[in-house]
Amino acid sequence: MNQLDISAFETTVAQENLAVRGLRVYRDGALIASYQPQPEERQNQYSGTKSFTSTACAFAIQEGLFTLDDYVLDHFRQDAPEAVSENLKQMRLRHLITMSMGFESPMLMGAQRPKMTEKDWVKYVLRAPVIHKPGTVFQYNNAGPYLLGILIQRKTGQSLVDYLMPRLFTPLGIERPVCENDPLGNTFGAGGLFLTIDELHLFGQLLLQNGEWNGKQLIPAEWVKEATSKQVENGSEGYGYLFWAGPEGSFRADGKYGQFVILMRDKNAVVTVTAESRDAGALLRAVFEEIYPQL
Repeated sequence: MNQLDISAFETTVAQENLAVRGLRVYRDGALIASYQPQPEERQNQYSGTKSFTSTACAFAIQEGLFTLDDYVLDHFRQDAPEAVSENLKQMRLRHLITMSMGFESPMLMGAQRPKMTEKDWVKYVLRAPVIHKPGTVFQYNNAGPYLLGILIQRKTGQSLVDYLMPRLFTPLGIERPVCENDPLGNTFGAGGLFLTIDELHLFGQLLLQNGEWNGKQLIPAEWVKEATSKQVENGSEGYGYLFWAGPEGSFRADGKYGQFVILMRDKNAVVTVTAESRDAGALLRAVFEEIYPQL
């Protein structure tokens, strides 16, 4: 029995054909509403994957593998063209994690990848024009989180999923998930991670608890605070470290077609949604219009 009345949300979902597969609402760590019109199964989290790559960066930084102030070319000089632009020279890892790299256009996006003939995506990205000074222009782009995932894999000799297993997934009780790979077999850190809605919720609850789980600090609390705070302007509420700022001071991992894990710190709540919606914006509005006011 739901403690929260989600009938208005269900009506909106039906009337607007928002194709929700599942909803979980937790407040103070307790489940207060659940909606599961479709069987629960692992599904593609699309760009929600980026927030897991952000978390992998937290571990890597804690372990001394790199810092966000490192220059990209400190780690990828062998992949860059011989003639390096001044803007590429000035690009730091911080710009990758905040979507402020300065590239001319987005790369490695969902509609692009199936048509690409290039096999080495790192070289492909680093040969692209950098027309803006890094840190000055927000542009949503899969290139940044992809390079961060590659960097972790090169530094550790592990796939991104294998790296996260003992640090994140196993402590949360999540069995090894699958994730999309690039043509050379590297984990694609910008998309393609498959999780159930309840597995996705565990990630959100961990973040709401500032990285603490069962008495152990899994993610540094300061990282969680920074990652889910506005780091750059994006023409809307702002963007953190591969997390989106949203209404009412919220932050979320956000994947195509309505994959959301939304942190509502003012309510001590996490709202998790999986969907196949062609209007994810309307779905997000429904959450904040029909669910948030009741929390």
